[in-house]
Amino acid sequence: MARVAAPFLVLLVMALVPALQPGLAGQVWQTPRTSWGHADLSGTWSTATITPLERPAELAGKESFTAAEAADYERVVVERTNRDQRPGDAAADVARAYNDFWWDSGTRVVPTRRTSLIVDPPDGRVPALTTDAQQRQAALAELRKLRGPADNPEDRNLWERCLTRGVPTAMLPQVYNNNYQIVQTPDHVVILAEMIHDARVIPLDGRPHPPAHLRFWMGDSVGRWDGDTLVVETTNFTDQTNYRGSTDRLRLVERFTRRAQDILTYRVTVHDPSTFTQPWTIELPVRRSDGEIYEYACHEANYGLEGILRGHRAEEKTAAETAAKKSPK
Repeated sequence: MARVAAPFLVLLVMALVPALQPGLAGQVWQTPRTSWGHADLSGTWSTATITPLERPAELAGKESFTAAEAADYERVVVERTNRDQRPGDAAADVARAYNDFWWDSGTRVVPTRRTSLIVDPPDGRVPALTTDAQQRQAALAELRKLRGPADNPEDRNLWERCLTRGVPTAMLPQVYNNNYQIVQTPDHVVILAEMIHDARVIPLDGRPHPPAHLRFWMGDSVGRWDGDTLVVETTNFTDQTNYRGSTDRLRLVERFTRRAQDILTYRVTVHDPSTFTQPWTIELPVRRSDGEIYEYACHEANYGLEGILRGHRAEEKTAAETAAKKSPK
């Protein structure tokens, strides 16, 4: 019997090992929880990806890449966007600002291998603008022709003035500063975006939004739990937020779901009937980052804005002098 029992014992132990060791095949991943029972979303997360917001025209009708196609796409995009490639033109070279080391555009498509971050509408494109929105944009374009792009600081957007990146933009992939940190308490969630140091303090106590006449650059966010998914509704935007032409009627519904140890799914639906012909949804899995949130040393009234205004005054002066030379005496 001893000769039979030993091999049997070895086989039994080998069968039990996968069940005893976390992370091995066959084990179901469990959502980590805070000490008070909510799904634990805390940590630093990175949205860096080369997957575009909208599906490129050449990929129309193609929802996802194969593994081989994704690898080829990644190689081509990374090579094309390498800022260390000198353009051969001095002005274009200076306009690049930094070499490739300082950028964080990502090198991979999102893990789903989708060809766009927009998942609805199915074509992966921002919906058509309403007639009202088209008229607003045309009027704004005419105004810029008359008064120029930089008559006053107010002519420049809030991002360029280092005031706010806005929502949902601060949550989406950018050319750098793609990190945000989530901190949880039983009755609040705080989301700190690395880009322009925006901190969103989101209550979870069921309070209503403030009266409609109270408006905020980043809107007013209230949250609730839907199972293990954090749902955040944001309203009460100002008319300066202007996400892709939106108005102060903009309403966002965000959903944060922990899918794996190192993956958090971020999903946001954009509602603005004054601007878009239908609501539309962005979704991307974001990866846990081992790094820290660093200070974004950008502040209102920095020398960059002064340079923009001085530069435009110089352009106006040159244009006036050129016109004067051409006019008959």
